[in-house]
Amino acid sequence: MESLARIAALETEIAQLRHAVTARATVDQAMGVVIAYAGVTPETAWEILRDVSQHTNTKLREIAEHIRQWPHCEWLPDEVRHALDAAVPARAASAPATGHVPDR
Repeated sequence: MESLARIAALETEIAQLRHAVTARATVDQAMGVVIAYAGVTPETAWEILRDVSQHTNTKLREIAEHIRQWPHCEWLPDEVRHALDAAVPARAASAPATGHVPDR
């Protein structure tokens, strides 16, 4: 019985890790969209995504999914668009101008 419980726990952990990897890939792709859109560093793109998430009271991975799809569907929910339009200049103004995007 103990081994069955252990197997079930490991299967649950594997499912959680798969979900985390998928969510991280979505966030990374959304960061790329923000970098291309705003001309910011990866660190600033992360901060922008976090700001949009906090200001819309929406999970970051959901914001990332909207922004990841934005170049293809050319649409963002109004609330996300307004929060992004506010976050980009606020973060870009406070970010150091490096002239290049550093490696991650």
